[in-house]
Amino acid sequence: MQHQIRTEIDIDASPVVVWSILTDLDRYADWNPFIVSAVGDVAVGAKLVNRLRAPGGRAMTFKPTVTVVEAERTFEWLGRLVVRGVFDGRHRFDLEPAPTGGTRFVHSEQFNGVLVRFLRKSLDSQTASGFEQMNIALKSRAEAHTG
Repeated sequence: MQHQIRTEIDIDASPVVVWSILTDLDRYADWNPFIVSAVGDVAVGAKLVNRLRAPGGRAMTFKPTVTVVEAERTFEWLGRLVVRGVFDGRHRFDLEPAPTGGTRFVHSEQFNGVLVRFLRKSLDSQTASGFEQMNIALKSRAEAHTG
């Protein structure tokens, strides 16, 4: 089964500023309410250690592999629960030119696997809410950096 969460927010800051915050994994604990810590390199093939805390949920640690890095455009990783096909998540951040100037930040994840059916309700509530909270925090930090 497949399921996707997709959120977006317009940020009044350049893609350079947004990218620099998004890829500074060491500072996630300073501002990110959803991915409360991240360790690793922003490089294709690198393993990350991410600690997530969705609103109303308990913190979980994932060890995804970076799959796409396009400077100032796209950062993506693929995480798996145990083995492929049980619960896989392709987490993606896209930076696009916003119609009003600045950056449109698109934050999404494609979920696949046998557990998706059972986890869909919490994905649509807690996980989606975590995405939104991260988006707002990123916007706030990037716009403060610019101003």
